[in-house]
Amino acid sequence: MKTENRRSFLKKGLIGSVGMLLSTSFLSATNLSSNKVASFKNSNLVSQNSNKRYLGSLEVSALGMGCLPMVGYYGSGVRDKSAMVTLIRKAYEQGITFFDTAEVYGPYINEKYVGEAVAPFRDKIVIGTKFGFGVEEGKPSSLNSRPAHIRRAVEGSLRRLNTDYIDLLYQHRVDPDVPMAEVAGTVKDLIKEGKVLHFGLSEASAKSIKEAHAEQKVSAVQSEYAICWREPETKIFSTLEELGIGFVPYCPMGRGFLSGTINEHQQFLKPERRATLPRFTKEALRHNQPLVDFIRNWAERKDASPAQIALAWTMAQKPWIVPIPGTTQFHHLTENNNSTLVTFTANELEEFNRSLMQIDIQGHRADAFTESQIDK
Repeated sequence: MKTENRRSFLKKGLIGSVGMLLSTSFLSATNLSSNKVASFKNSNLVSQNSNKRYLGSLEVSALGMGCLPMVGYYGSGVRDKSAMVTLIRKAYEQGITFFDTAEVYGPYINEKYVGEAVAPFRDKIVIGTKFGFGVEEGKPSSLNSRPAHIRRAVEGSLRRLNTDYIDLLYQHRVDPDVPMAEVAGTVKDLIKEGKVLHFGLSEASAKSIKEAHAEQKVSAVQSEYAICWREPETKIFSTLEELGIGFVPYCPMGRGFLSGTINEHQQFLKPERRATLPRFTKEALRHNQPLVDFIRNWAERKDASPAQIALAWTMAQKPWIVPIPGTTQFHHLTENNNSTLVTFTANELEEFNRSLMQIDIQGHRADAFTESQIDK
């Protein structure tokens, strides 16, 4: 295939179905031998289908879809329901079977969008949703994982999602006022009742993950993770690998920064989420431009887009990582999905990461309030 044709193929998505034409070299990108896979304690499963991965024992598409942007998280207000329902259905047509939402997204609106969108193929996809904020009590910015609240939240999610079970139920944030064993025990009861199939945590420490897993098997942990934010590697990866838990990175494109479409001259105004984040100040954007240039160079080298490099790099780190990039645009959806066609050899990945370590990144990922609710 000529270079110009392949670039068009990757960037414009001129394929009938991503799910039918995915590359078979995910595992080569991570350089995992079958012996290493087998040596994992309570080993994470590795799918033989290159378009599938496992979160614990839960099989999902190698790339999921984060639905949060649909409610205006990054500006422009809540998006038109009809358009977003069509977008979610298009994602399914392209091979996506894993959709991420939460009661607090909207609040409530996002779950309704997802529920309506997936109704025609509900039994063929996986829905991940979350509890943990005081939405039912009118305090959506306050943590609440008390058992009674969890049950109210789940009943509400089931109604909005128009389903009788939740595939993957996350605790959205660890509540320091409620023992983890109590939280996990409540979810365990919901699993016994058939209302929940799998348990997950979001932004949880290794200590909390182990405590939860001891009470109820944890299938997945969600956290921010990207080329520009690699803290989970040192904080929780060894625990996830030991316990056979999958990892779901949100914001794998650094909230758009790694796509190469943002520079120091762009201003973000409230309520746009990035207006409050240290990494999106003018100074930080200017300082971090070398990272964007680095990714752009790799994009040229791999005949891909910067966004595809960011996603492909994330998936290449471990076979049990399933990113959930979010979008409200059809062309970005196809671009994101085609990132599964971009692979790294073991040598390329080593070269990439070695060079990455030499690039200084300025600006924290979260504002002070958000950081205060992240489990340490």
